Order: sequence, then C-alpha cells, then structure tokens
Amino acid sequence: MTDPQEFDPTTLRSHQWYGTDGLRSFSHRARTRQLGYLPEEHLGKPVIGILNTWSDINPCHQHLRERAEAVKRGVWQAGGFPLEFPVSTLSETYQKPTPMLYRNLLALETEELLRSYPVDGAVLMGGCDKTTPALLMGAASADLPAVFVPAGPMLRGHWRGETLGSGTDMWKYWDQKRAGKIGDCELAELECGLARSPGHCMTMGTASTMTSAAEVLGVTVPGAASIPAVDSGHSRMAAAAGMRAVELVKRGAKLSQFLTREAYEDAVTTVLSLGGSTNAEIHLIAMAGRSGVDLTLDDFDRIARTVPVLANLRPGGAHLMEDFHYAGGLPGLLARLGEKHLHLDRPTISHPTLREQLAGALVHDDDVIRTLENPLAPEGGVAVLRGNLAPDGAVIKHIAAEQHLLQHTGPAVVFDDYKTMQKTIDDPALGITADSVLVLRGSGPLGGPGMPEYGMLPIPDYLLKQGVTDMVRLSDARMSGTSYGACVLHIAPESHVGGPLALVRTGDLITLDVRGRSLTLHVDDEELERRRAAWQAPPRRYGRGYGVLYEQHITQADTGCDFAFLSQPGEVPEPYAG
Repeated sequence: MTDPQEFDPTTLRSHQWYGTDGLRSFSHRARTRQLGYLPEEHLGKPVIGILNTWSDINPCHQHLRERAEAVKRGVWQAGGFPLEFPVSTLSETYQKPTPMLYRNLLALETEELLRSYPVDGAVLMGGCDKTTPALLMGAASADLPAVFVPAGPMLRGHWRGETLGSGTDMWKYWDQKRAGKIGDCELAELECGLARSPGHCMTMGTASTMTSAAEVLGVTVPGAASIPAVDSGHSRMAAAAGMRAVELVKRGAKLSQFLTREAYEDAVTTVLSLGGSTNAEIHLIAMAGRSGVDLTLDDFDRIARTVPVLANLRPGGAHLMEDFHYAGGLPGLLARLGEKHLHLDRPTISHPTLREQLAGALVHDDDVIRTLENPLAPEGGVAVLRGNLAPDGAVIKHIAAEQHLLQHTGPAVVFDDYKTMQKTIDDPALGITADSVLVLRGSGPLGGPGMPEYGMLPIPDYLLKQGVTDMVRLSDARMSGTSYGACVLHIAPESHVGGPLALVRTGDLITLDVRGRSLTLHVDDEELERRRAAWQAPPRRYGRGYGVLYEQHITQADTGCDFAFLSQPGEVPEPYAG
C-alpha cells in the first residue's frame, strides 16, 4: 500500500478515461461538463462509485437516498469525486418468489458496473438480507478499494406495552391468531407496531447477521452494523465511509487485502457468537469463494463447537439491536471474544490491525453482551448435521429451538410443495401429532426456485390450540433469520436434483440428533435404491430469460448457491478506455 501523501493521480483507473490525450478522453471530459461539473471538481481525484440499493418498495433502505448524500459529503471532504449508481434492490418483504433468486444478479451487476465505469473505489450501500452478500461478492470479484455502509436496524416495535421484534414477533402473533388467542383488532394494531421506522429487522435476523459479518470482515467503519437507521450517528457513519473510501484509493488498498482466510474465519466466529441467521452459512461460503477462500460447512461446525453465544438477542435471546448498540455493539462483543477466538493481527479498512481497532472497546450491559464466563449458550447457535438424509449437510439454529426436540425420533409427514402444505397443514386427516416430523421438499435452490424462506413450516392450528409451540421440521429450503423452532434447513443435495429428501415417504421414521450432529432416515438401503430407481426428475421451469441462466449455473446450498461461472477462478481483463 502506498502512503496517501505520495499519491500519484496518474495511477488511478479513472485516469485512463479522463487523463490521456486521445479522442475518447476528450469525449469523456466533454460529457462530464455536460453533467455540470468543472474540471477542478473531478480531474486528478479518486472517483468513488456509490452503489445504492434504495428504492420506493424497500422499507429497509428507504433512508438510503438521504444517506448517499452523506457519503458524497465525506467523499468531497476527503478530496474525491462521488458518483452515485442505482443498483438492483432486493427487498426481502416484497420480491417473489424470493430475493435469493436474484442475489447473484446483483453481485454480477456490482462487479460489472465497477469494472466498466471510470471508478477507482466504491461505497456499497445495503443491509436487507441479500444485499450485503451480493454487493460484497461483486466487489470482491472486481477487487477495487471498497467500504460497506450498512442500512442499520429499525427502531424497536411496540404493542400494548410489549416490545416487539420484526419478523420474530410476526411469526409468534400470527400463530396466536391461528390458535384463536387474539383477533383481527389486535392483528390490525400489530401491523402498525411491528415496523416503526426505516431500517432492516432489529432482531438478529439475516440482515443484522450479515451487516455484522461485514463489520468483522473489516470492510465497514468500526461500530457501523448496529447504529439504528434513524440515529444521527448513521449519517455520520455514512460520511466517514465516504472519506475512508478516498483514503483506501490513495493507499492502493484493494478489498482482497482485507477479505482473507482469517477474516472469514472471524466472520464465522462472530456470526455464531451472535446467535446469527442460518442464512450466513450460504452467504459467507459464497462470499469467501469470490475471495479465493475455501470456506465450508465443516468450518462452521468446527468453530461452533468452540465459540460461545455472547449476544442475548432475539430470536434466540431477549433483546434487540438497539439494545445491542447501546451496550457496546459489535466492537464490545469482539473485544470479549478477544485473542482466544479471533485473529487480531489482520488489517481492516480503518486500522493496521483488528487489535488496534478494538482497543478501548467497552461493554455497558452484561446481560445484552455476555462475558465468556456467563454465555447465553456454551456453543455457537448453529449446528451442521449430516447423515443418510443430508449427505452434503444441513443446518439447524438449535439455540432458537425447544431443547427437548434436539434429540427426537418421529414419523414423517411429507409435503411435496409449499402450496400444498399451506392448503392442507390444518387438516386433521393427515394425522399430524406433536411427535410428527414435518417434511417439505421441492424448495431448494432449483426446486424453490431460489430456495425461499419456507423452512419454518407452520404447526397445525389444532396443535397450536393444544399448546404445542414447536415441532421438528425438515426441508431443503431456508428460513428467515428472524424465525425460530426446531427447523432443519438447507438439506443437500436438494430433492429437486434427486437428493435423499426426494425419497422420504409419509410414515418413515426420522431421527434428529443435534448433539450427535446427525439426521437419519430409518429406511434400509435396498428400499432406498428401489425408490431411487422409480424417482423422476422434475421438468425445468424456465423456457427463457434469467431463469434459464439460473437453472444452468446455480450450485447447491453447501457450496453457497453461487453461479459456477462467477465463483470459478480466472482473470478478467481491465477494459480499454481509449
């Protein structure tokens, strides 16, 4: 890395567009005048691309249009030239069948946009579940200096004196409605109390999990992940990110210098200590692949056995992200994990080492951020399972399940698709009991399509009325990070490609053993082979368009659900700008 004081403007990528003597450079300068900029405003200055996932239909990001102005302020202040680029918005709330179908599309857009325009560095603005991994995957592949700006969690919810967590309490009170414990009036009030401000879910769902992962990877301003979206500190953080992006360009500090094997291991450690979303397994494996790091489910399981859960956050704990922020945020939690669990001598975008970044970090509430001696749980909140039903792995967020179900054997009740399950789950004729194992297939990366968040299968309403609040549920789907229960997810290979899940029949006995890390279908091998011989692959869904590209190149959950042609190693030439 070069000293910013010795910065040479002719080394900028953007110099190839603006600083040469050819016809194209003359054209680029003329068109920049057309945009209304003076030569003094941009020539010889680092050009910072601000990739903004704001849109009118993404409530998690509705404030990012304003925050982009704060980023620009920071870029100008540091002597750079900001250019804002609108990129795909992946709204977890609205986009169907699932924004996971489009994560790789945003990653591809990010990579190609950064490569094809006169951009020297980037500020990536996201937060809603898939936007964080998508932006960082694309930026890692482009490998320019980059800073991530998390959208920040929304304010805590409120209803009749209760503090609500988005997502988590949505599931809880919807089940209470199905059980007849609340009515339409209460539900209407809850609609107005669950989500009260801009920002992503304020539980430790996928959004907070992945923005926290970005922070521990070292690519955000310190403390950025937990700042509430509407707090004035969020605007200051955005401005600081803009300043940092300019400094990184002047230093020649590419993203690959921070996204190392050690950084990804620390991200896994942190996600597990946060009791974070199961979706992190898929996203971090995909992100690491873009960085040339071979991260696997075995790494998650190995680290999970050694790291305690310190964050007392819903859905596995009691508090919300606003509480976490005031308690010390991620710097406080990382300081408590310390050298025993983290690689403290690796660099971050803000400091020569993570050790220096965490110097002086404090925790102000020992219940929100526990000590190593008093953890919320002695092991990481997610377990990786294997067995004849999941030869390539499956995951369960056992910290958010009823503990008596973590070793359970019961008869399967199988649903071939989500729509059928929705229509029939409450039918007593199916004979579902509290001991049954609910099985949903056809919901994986190909089968979903896009691996929707169907994994928290509903409990039949007649069992809810009897007081049953959790059951063992298996699928090749994902589930929201705000969800909870004894839900086994990401079963690989998925049923759509002939994985063992495709062979399960109603009545088969299945054993879940979290302590033993196993998932077992009690059907002998000969019978399974007979069923396999009779199985027929489902037809492809898409006749044209992006869906065809997706079906041809998507990988399975255990390898990150990336596109094979994007995750493979190989060089991409710089574009010729002359």
